[in-house]
Formats: sequence, structure tokens, C-alpha cells
Amino acid sequence: MSLPRVLVIAHNHPDLVPGGAEIAAHDLFRGLGAAGAEAMYLGCVTRLHREPRPGSRLQTIGRSQAEVLLWVGAHDRFLMSDLDPEPAVRAIGEVLSSFQPDVIHVHHLSRIGPEVIAIARRLRPAAGIVVTLHDYHPICFNDGLMVRPGDGHLCAAASDDACHACFPEIAPERFRLRRMHLLNGLGSVDRFIAPTRFLLERFVAWGLERRRVELLPNAVPVPAAPVAEPDPSLCRRFGFFGNVVPHKGVLVALEAARELKASGAELGIILNGGLHFPEPRFRRAFEAALAAAQGLVVDAGPYRREELDARMAEVGWVIVPSIWWENAPLVILEAFRRGRPVICSGIGGMAELVRDGVDGLHFRPGDARALAALLGRAAAAPDLWAQLRANLPDVPTIEDAVARHLRLYAAFQPQTAVGHR
Repeated sequence: MSLPRVLVIAHNHPDLVPGGAEIAAHDLFRGLGAAGAEAMYLGCVTRLHREPRPGSRLQTIGRSQAEVLLWVGAHDRFLMSDLDPEPAVRAIGEVLSSFQPDVIHVHHLSRIGPEVIAIARRLRPAAGIVVTLHDYHPICFNDGLMVRPGDGHLCAAASDDACHACFPEIAPERFRLRRMHLLNGLGSVDRFIAPTRFLLERFVAWGLERRRVELLPNAVPVPAAPVAEPDPSLCRRFGFFGNVVPHKGVLVALEAARELKASGAELGIILNGGLHFPEPRFRRAFEAALAAAQGLVVDAGPYRREELDARMAEVGWVIVPSIWWENAPLVILEAFRRGRPVICSGIGGMAELVRDGVDGLHFRPGDARALAALLGRAAAAPDLWAQLRANLPDVPTIEDAVARHLRLYAAFQPQTAVGHR
């Protein structure tokens, strides 16, 4: 059977914003092409990311004619919709008419909104529509974190009253209408993909039909060069990898480092990631915490993906101290792929991927003292490090993920697809 023509739609391009969802979508796009499928990547951007050239909402990026940027207008964060959708609708119509995909695979609703699904269904009625659920944005208005903005407590499920308590200025009935709007927009989707069971269960509780959600783990590329056997002394070196933003728990890691410094601990922590969060109070808190941990912590700054092998080779452990549920952080898979056990908050998708005491260690989210004790224990236990490394799981390759996606797409032949034909 011939391979399908697949349009991959994401809310940005990893060359502009190297977020996990953008990277996962782009890896899939490239993997489909390597497998012989005809694929196109459509990244939805605004003027904040790059100024468009006059005369067109659509432009290729780099030298690839199969990677296209679509400039969208102002975004309604509450409804996850484009406030001026007509120009974007016309541009998407051009893409659908010229490329004529057999499968339309959407990786985020931000900036483009659920309207893209209605457009796709109307213009390509026989195409399969797939949506990968990378985070909890449709469920939670608080940037998809499922964390209460007032006190930082975790939220297990959305409800009209609970969401109103988080945002008193928004009436409960508006949250009900938001949920109905988004579920209605997602009604024409043939299949949803959830990378973890934790996220799957949150979306089923929110309103998606279980039979329409497929559990399909994330994947990461195999390193370009063979991973060298790490020196046992690296068990005293820890690395943070990711954007320096509040919900990634970097302040928790720095407070743990400050406590360890005060106790005279002999270990090192390397921060790998850019400080992109614009809120001045967080920037001041980060700079103060970094200064307090000076001598124990090195801020190595942002990195390109091709630098990951070298950066991770400098540490023996990877720390993921996020204070929200996470979904399926790629950094955990990248660490496992390179023979590094993970120390993470024991919640959500992190706890699902990292088995406490088997291939990593858990601590209470947001508890800097608990993290400090765990880092001190880990640095003094090379045997534990070796034991966890020996138990690291197999990580799906991009080729594995492409094969599973192609099997999923094959179900969307017109005679077998689920409804909406």
C-alpha cells in the first residue's frame, strides 16, 4: 500500500521556538520523509517570532520547500482561537488545495485554534485528522499547567467552579462554554494521540471519548555518535536541561543547591537553557538564586539541539524538577538514550516515565530540601548510579514512532475511518 501524504501542523517551528511539541512534530515530519512518505510541515507563527515578507501569509523556512511558516493574527487565549481567522483560513486553504494531504496531523491548537480542524474537514473530507495532545492547554486556561495561579497547588481536574476560583473575574458559565467550544471543535478528529497514560486520563475526564485516544509514546533521535561509557566520577555532576521558566522548577533546583553549598557538599550542577521568561520578578528571583548558589552551580546558558550530546556528556544525572504535571518531557528520553538516570518530581508524566529506584529517583515537587537531600545522597552513591544506569529502559527511536504513526494513519482509509465521512 502506498504511503500517505501527511500535513504536520504545529504552533511554531523548532528553529524559532525549540519547545518540546515543536521538536516532536518536526521529528515526526522528518521521519515520515525519511520513510518515503510525502510530508509537509506547517508552523504557525506571529510577528513576535519573525517578520513576514510583504504579500503572503505563507513562506518557506530555510531551503526546504516542504517546511512552511503561516503568519496568524491576534490570538484569543481563552478560546484558543484566531481573533481574525479569515486570512489564515485562506492561507490554510491554499496549503490544503496544493498539497492535498491524506492525513492532517495537528500538534497544538495555540494560535491557529480548533477552526483548523473544521477547515480541514470541509476542504479535505476524506482525509484523516489526528491531534497529538502535548499538554493540557484545552483543559486549563492557566497556560495549560493545571496549577492554581494563586498558591501553586496542583489541580487534578477542571470544573466550572474550580476554574472560576482560579480566575474570579471569569464567570463559571464562561468556562463551561469554553469547554463546549473546544470539544465541539475537536469533534471531527478521527484519533487523538496521548504520549502518556496520565495525560490520556486527564483528557478522558475532561470529555474526550476513550475509544478515540491512542496511547503512543514520544520518541527521540539516536545520537549522531555512539555514547561513550561515562566516568564514575560523573555521579557527582547533575544537569538541568530546558527553558528557564517558573514551571520548570529551576528555582527549586537553585534553592536545593544553596542548601547544599551551605552544608559544604562537593558536587556540581550545570544549568543548560535560556532565560526566556519576560516577567521581571522571576528574572530577579532567578538571578538572586543563581548568585546564592555560585560555586556549586554553573549557568551554561542556552544550547542548540546539536550541542546536546556534548552538554549531557558533562553530567552523570539529569534533573527534571518541574512543579507542574508535565506530559512526556523529551529531556527524560534524551537522558535515558545517553545513559543518564533522571531525578524528577514524582508526579504526572514524569513519574510515569521515570521509575523511582529503578531507573531514576523521585522527590516531592517544589520541595527544595527534599531535592537537596536526594542530590547529596546520589552524589555519594556511585553504586546506586551504576545500578540505575543498568536498568534504563529502551527509548523509542524516531523510526519506531514513524512506523506506529503510519499504522495509525492506515486506519483512515475512507471505508474504515471513524465517522465524519
